[in-house]
Amino acid sequence: MKKILSIITIMAMVVALFTGCATSAETAKLKTEETAKEPVKNSEGNDKIKIGIIQPVEHPSLNQIREYIIKGLEEQGLKDEIEITYKDAQGDPSNINTIISQFVGDEMDFIVPVGTGSAQSAAAATRDIPIIFAAVSYPVEAGLVKNMDRPEANITGVSDAIDVKQIFDLAFELTPDIDTFGFIYNSGEVNSAAAIEKAKEYLDEKKIEYVETTITNSGELLQAAQSLVGKADAIFTPTDNTVASAMPVLSAEAAKAGIPVYTGADSLVADGGFATVGVDYTVLGRQVAEMIKRVIDGEPISDIPVETLKEYEKIINATTAKQVGVEISEEVLKEFRVIE
Repeated sequence: MKKILSIITIMAMVVALFTGCATSAETAKLKTEETAKEPVKNSEGNDKIKIGIIQPVEHPSLNQIREYIIKGLEEQGLKDEIEITYKDAQGDPSNINTIISQFVGDEMDFIVPVGTGSAQSAAAATRDIPIIFAAVSYPVEAGLVKNMDRPEANITGVSDAIDVKQIFDLAFELTPDIDTFGFIYNSGEVNSAAAIEKAKEYLDEKKIEYVETTITNSGELLQAAQSLVGKADAIFTPTDNTVASAMPVLSAEAAKAGIPVYTGADSLVADGGFATVGVDYTVLGRQVAEMIKRVIDGEPISDIPVETLKEYEKIINATTAKQVGVEISEEVLKEFRVIE
């Protein structure tokens, strides 16, 4: 009889245990769903929402993104509600991890990484803090999201993927006698490698030859540029942070050889590149700010699709055009934003 009572007692305890687990799981799920719909409040209960912005290096394009994220937040009416902490990794990947760790330790309410490497580091560091990236060209290839339309995690953002086909269409419109293209990029940058693959596909289809040279740091850019002289009729470099940090070096060598350099961003054209169908980073910054506002207002970040740029434009450097001996008619120039 005692054994029977013991068995009954144990069974009752097991049933109670599983019932309690199920109830706890349902309650947790309900709390998660409710929390996701609540407006974001500062993690410390203060009035200010803490936003940490990190960029890999000081550069005009990246600086412009940061400036217009902040400007966009102010335009969204958040100036008095947010506290911005900005950090620059000074071109050192190890600094990126250190800065992200600081942001996590400081319990930022948002982390806003500019560039692919910064975004990858942030994604690896936290699954709790909302991450809204800026200027990640290929988020899926970078392992940040599985689905551009529904990220389903704590990360989304705005891609600056360039339309490689449009850039090469422009190249053959302005300089139709190109027989061989040269590529310069950092193969360690996911965004650059993906863009170069698209460039190769385009040129393979057109049966145009190409040669490439890769770099691992900006100090290698001069030798890389010199290695293409005599081999390439034009050069293409994507939105590559390593090249961007020393773009005047590439521009100067190409100009001496009379070679036009087509780029993935307007800032690279401003630094001596020839032309692009490129990204307007003021627009990108504002789009990032709009996303942050949506999450602050209570929209679950996992429901916000990754966005691409809403606007592209043709940009040409008139000074570089003269240096490389390309004549552009006034009629054609009307289609461009001209940089002198």
